[in-house]
Amino acid sequence: MANSVLGIVGGSGVYDIAMDNARWQRIDTAWGQPSDELRMGEIGGLPVVFLPRHGRGHVYSPSSINYRANIAALKQVGVTDLVSLSAVGSLKEELPPGVFVLPDQFIDRTHRRENSFFGTGCVAHVPFGEPVSPLLMAAAERALKDEAIAYSTGGTLVVMEGPQFSTRAESELHRSWGASLIGMTAMPEAKLAREAEICYCNVAMVTDFDAWHPHHDVVDVKQVIATMTSNVALAKQFVLRLARDFTREHLACPVRSDRALDGAIMTARDKRDPELLAKLKTICRAAPFE
Repeated sequence: MANSVLGIVGGSGVYDIAMDNARWQRIDTAWGQPSDELRMGEIGGLPVVFLPRHGRGHVYSPSSINYRANIAALKQVGVTDLVSLSAVGSLKEELPPGVFVLPDQFIDRTHRRENSFFGTGCVAHVPFGEPVSPLLMAAAERALKDEAIAYSTGGTLVVMEGPQFSTRAESELHRSWGASLIGMTAMPEAKLAREAEICYCNVAMVTDFDAWHPHHDVVDVKQVIATMTSNVALAKQFVLRLARDFTREHLACPVRSDRALDGAIMTARDKRDPELLAKLKTICRAAPFE
């Protein structure tokens, strides 16, 4: 059984995490440079790797992030379980600004982003019906509960392109689908984590009511930043608790997110592109290619 290495991707406002023996380290990948160096260290003896999704200082917009490089870098340093922090808008009255949500489904409305490590020369179809790893989500829920952080479990997160916020019509459309949240960064992040066989869980921090709410002003950056500032302190508190209590041995994922490539590769062995295979083998187990 493999040892656990906990990865944390920091969303808007979360650009650093306190750790023991911490260091920033540059990681090169076959898919280019990640958003920033990785901060590597320990919390309570558990190896933890932190990556600020937008880069320190919020350099990258949601659509310009190199998601493939981010996930590849985390995989290369041994991350087994990835918790993704993100600022989101709420599509439901019962999910007000300040609450944390653990969504268990996503709707991907992005269209400008590279969303797979695979392609021409090595085609793979990876199961994604259950995009969140149940054991990791349960661990996140325990940490939120133990820290007395207001939270909700379950629901669908719509991921839009951005960087603009929603129109009112878009917001109402997403509500009509029964979605709970709207954000800009969980896709293709979650899809790529699945392809890299990393267990994934999103922790969505509500900053606003998007554009639909009749009794709240239309969302703007000032409003988001004000709520985000209080969320950041809670997010760091959550991460410390999660890491301290996290299992030191990586447990097999019930939805096989850590074995997602088994049987997924469709391309015949003699038709596989050697150059693409060389890139894939920097982040994937050898077994699926044999």
